[in-house]
Amino acid sequence: MLTTASPTVPPQVPSPLLMSAAEFVKKYAGDRMELVKGQLREVPMASQKHGRICLVTGRLMDEHAEKHDLGRVTTNDSFVQTKTNPDTTRGADVSFYSYARLPKGKVPEGLLPVSPDLIVEVRSPSERWTALFAKVVEYLEAGVRVVIVLDEPTGTASVYRPDELQQIFHNGDALVVPDVLPGFSVPVARFFE
Repeated sequence: MLTTASPTVPPQVPSPLLMSAAEFVKKYAGDRMELVKGQLREVPMASQKHGRICLVTGRLMDEHAEKHDLGRVTTNDSFVQTKTNPDTTRGADVSFYSYARLPKGKVPEGLLPVSPDLIVEVRSPSERWTALFAKVVEYLEAGVRVVIVLDEPTGTASVYRPDELQQIFHNGDALVVPDVLPGFSVPVARFFE
């Protein structure tokens, strides 16, 4: 009797369970995590310099927004949902929501139903440019009107908009974003003091 060996079938590895943005926010609010395509991703703790740049940026933007009654500013890696099915939820360093997008009143808990008008990301020394550019694209595709990347080593502010060329503001320039924050004009060097 002739027997044939059956082919070896590799064991199936269970696929990781995908998490929704709502589940993520409920379970990981306050943790150093992001949700990327339904999977948890740990976000490194920010350095003192990074935190200072975020604080200065948020303060300058918030003072301007309040003075001119334009909207509100959030910081501290506040949740921004950029994709669905599977969900991706990022923690933006600094965000601006105009009153047109998020009307006056109490800010709701959890995920906001709208994308910010503007996001500022402060590049960390350990952050690869490719990963940062991917995040910029995600934000723009999610409806963010302007994304600014502050890079302390080069002393620059790079401004990205959908369907437009990147604008780079250098240390001696004043950063302006008249389409989102009318009248806002801050010397780039001020963000890095």
